[in-house]
Amino acid sequence: MAVQTHDPRVEPRGSHEAPRPVAGLFQSLNQFVATLVAIVHTRLELLTTELQEEVRQVGGILLWAFIAAFAAMMGLFLAALAVIFVFWDTHRLAASLAMIGLFVAVAVVSGLILRHKLSTKPPLLDDTLAELAKDRDQLRARL
Repeated sequence: MAVQTHDPRVEPRGSHEAPRPVAGLFQSLNQFVATLVAIVHTRLELLTTELQEEVRQVGGILLWAFIAAFAAMMGLFLAALAVIFVFWDTHRLAASLAMIGLFVAVAVVSGLILRHKLSTKPPLLDDTLAELAKDRDQLRARL
């Protein structure tokens, strides 16, 4: 009967550790995922900041636009009544038509200004989209 001795330099099959390249790959993948999560987190913070600023700006613009429009319409209405009352005995129809023309002219000019402002307004979330495009380009350059 042969006695088997165990050689400490030789390990049985299946009991050895994973090779170092696999551990390095998992560490690299872990770092990549952590970097990706950090990038997404930063971009989402930028997105929420931009949305908050946009909502605040739009709210302020709408409030002041309403106040300005209301005050202007009241002023124009009272001015139109004053003109019509002044010419009531002599040219009431001409005074009424002139005031109607004035209101139409103000409406047309306001509409043109509004259309210009809307067409020249930068797109919503422009900064966020630019940062995401930079991130995409940098990731493509690394590949």
